[in-house]
Order: sequence, then C-alpha cells, then structure tokens
Amino acid sequence: MAAVQSEARFDKIAEKWHALARRRLASICELQRNGRWKRYYTEEQLTSSLQDAERATMLWAKLAVQRVTFSKA
Repeated sequence: MAAVQSEARFDKIAEKWHALARRRLASICELQRNGRWKRYYTEEQLTSSLQDAERATMLWAKLAVQRVTFSKA
C-alpha cells in the first residue's frame, strides 16, 4: 500500500516538474522569438539556457513516462 502511494506521489511530482520544464522552455523560446532575450542574455547565455531547458524537458518527460510504464507493468 505504501509503495503504491509513493509511486503515485512520484508520478505527480515528475509530471509537475515536467510541466515546469516545458513552461521554462516555452518562456525562453518566446524571448528568442520576440527578441527580448537581448535585454537579459548574451547570445551565448541564451543558447546555453535554451539547451539546458531542452535537456531538462526531455529528462522529466522520460522520467514521467518511465514511472507510468513501470507502475502499469
């Protein structure tokens, strides 16, 4: 029973972090699209932030899917 609850709790946490990572990526992409990134970043910093956000989004997507797959098995 406790294991099921902790799995469900981890699933919710992973989903929330994945949503946060997607919002961060969308925010950076919007800055890039409209040119406002120049107020906050150098070109190198923007590229680095974009890559970090993409990596985090992919990582949390894998973790969220992975946990759902394991709990169904």
